[in-house]
Amino acid sequence: MADRTRPLDGELLRIREEIHSYAIEFGLDFYPVRFEVCDYDTINILAAQGGFPSRYPHWRFGMDYDQLSKGYAYGLQKIYEMVINTNPCYAYLLNANHIVDQKIVMAHVYGHADFFKNNAWFSTTDRNMMAVMANHGTKIRRYMERFGQNKVEEFIDRVLSIENLIDVGILFETSDLKRQREERLKTANDEIANELDERSNALKSFMRSKEKSEKILEVIKPETSDLRDKKINAPRDVMFYLLENAPLEDWESDILGILRDEAYYFLPQRLTKIMNEGWASYWHSHIMTNRALKASEIIDYADHHAGVMAMSKQNINPYKIGIELYRDIEFRWNSGRFGKEYNTCDDMHAKLNWNKNLGLGRSKIFEVRKTHNDVSFIDEFFTPEFCERQQLFTYKYNPRTGRNEIETRDFSDIKGKLLGQLSNFGSPIIEVESGNYQNRGELLLVHKHLGIDLDFGYASDTLRNLFAIWKRPVNILSKQEEQNTILTFDGRDFKQSK
Repeated sequence: MADRTRPLDGELLRIREEIHSYAIEFGLDFYPVRFEVCDYDTINILAAQGGFPSRYPHWRFGMDYDQLSKGYAYGLQKIYEMVINTNPCYAYLLNANHIVDQKIVMAHVYGHADFFKNNAWFSTTDRNMMAVMANHGTKIRRYMERFGQNKVEEFIDRVLSIENLIDVGILFETSDLKRQREERLKTANDEIANELDERSNALKSFMRSKEKSEKILEVIKPETSDLRDKKINAPRDVMFYLLENAPLEDWESDILGILRDEAYYFLPQRLTKIMNEGWASYWHSHIMTNRALKASEIIDYADHHAGVMAMSKQNINPYKIGIELYRDIEFRWNSGRFGKEYNTCDDMHAKLNWNKNLGLGRSKIFEVRKTHNDVSFIDEFFTPEFCERQQLFTYKYNPRTGRNEIETRDFSDIKGKLLGQLSNFGSPIIEVESGNYQNRGELLLVHKHLGIDLDFGYASDTLRNLFAIWKRPVNILSKQEEQNTILTFDGRDFKQSK
């Protein structure tokens, strides 16, 4: 991939130095950013692979590349830049960008880089992921050579169907938990330091744990102890539970651990999509309009910026919602429109003209950027006044007219629906209940019904994949029409029971 990109030079290098100085001037704090320039085909390859030039081979990357390439060729979409959460940050610019676009995306990249470094949800991510991803790709290629591409790819397909069954809470470990985990890993690594195999450290530690467990089971009768019925410390981390307890071969455990690590790396980006894009958009707008724009570039900038901020007819635009919320927070804390005095004021004229000239807006948005994710961001700062100004509404399909129509403009309904889409990414919450259901070694999952129904069609496909990993019947308990229903797959047939 190195021969498909080139470093900045000439005018682009001068612009980078200029934008960098403005970003530092406005208080942004980021790891070093390495810009590379590439053509549209290369940037489509990078985008299809999650931004990393070296990944494991899999058909989904090719499918995503084909979709992106056709979208660009037909003029339906265009990727202006990509930035990767590493240290240093890697950013890829499209060589066909207009010079104004290059200024915008450089300022945008510095906003992302600041967010990656300072937002709490990214604090535990591996900043050396460029090398880690390449290592993962090398391992999986070796497994494909050894066991066959189809066999390995089929297992990857099965694991990817559950890559969202992880626990957000794992991103935040207490110092004691982190110390204990590191001690366990260190002990396991020391014990197997002389083993010349290609397994990951995580797999080695799990294998050592299994060996110790087997020694214990030699003393204790099998019927008095079942490892799959032990206490479940992280019930939402289904991938980890399978990694510890499923009867997997060594290479399968290694791949499952690899894909779980990658899922956790990308998790903070999913949790902060609105905040991250809004923060980057806020700063590219601020830097361009206050420092970087020349008089001859204003029209082009306004046109391109408006295109990025346009709201879709189908979905919310994270760039638009994010930047407008940051601006609203800055305005409210500058004018003092927060706190008990403002919230309890009954004089609408006074509230409309409220201005305490506090000047706290800039420091407030930096504080928000540091601590929140999308759910808490919307929950705390999405106000009725903001909703009304942005002219937001919910809509649904009307079968009588055959078209989508406005359902409501009520603030509570709009906010509730928005939070519902963001909570657990709009997916059902699934937890592990038991690995020894009905004392038969069956896996039991539970659907925590918090407003999101379980689609039994998707659930059936996932149960097939779980059965292939667990090697025993798998069950999921869900509430359907106010009744608890268990969907079971035994390797041949599905059945439902109350």
